[in-house]
Amino acid sequence: MEKETIKKIFDFLEEKGEHRAPFLWKLANNIPLTEDELHINDDLDLSESDIIFLPEGLKVKGNLSLRYCTSLKSLPKGLKVESNLDVSDTYITSLPDNLYVGGYLSLDGCVILQSLPKGLKVGDNLFIHDTPLAKLSDEKIREMIEPGGYIKGIVR
Repeated sequence: MEKETIKKIFDFLEEKGEHRAPFLWKLANNIPLTEDELHINDDLDLSESDIIFLPEGLKVKGNLSLRYCTSLKSLPKGLKVESNLDVSDTYITSLPDNLYVGGYLSLDGCVILQSLPKGLKVGDNLFIHDTPLAKLSDEKIREMIEPGGYIKGIVR
């Protein structure tokens, strides 16, 4: 089915109030998201998808997996993940200042990522295997996220 036909079907269903277009469909087709749609009350698994961006203000109550999203280069301002965030094996070049992750943050295999943002908050462990950051000491990593940042778990 053609993309335009699918769009018409979703538009029709939304007009009738029967169904919303799926989050990933809207994201992939650059369709604006409502404030409600930016608040995901569950896990969001976008692993291996071709997304090139995430919307600003995205909040995920569960886990957010972006593993192997090789077209994604950065994360949006205001991203908040209540549980774990996995961006392993991506080409992320930067993380937003004041990023909040309630659980662990996995950056394993992010071979381009050179630094961590100011104010990064990680409620559990930070995984940095196979990244340029792995060469730095635990102390240097923790200094990098000051002021206001913390990693409650270990850095490995």
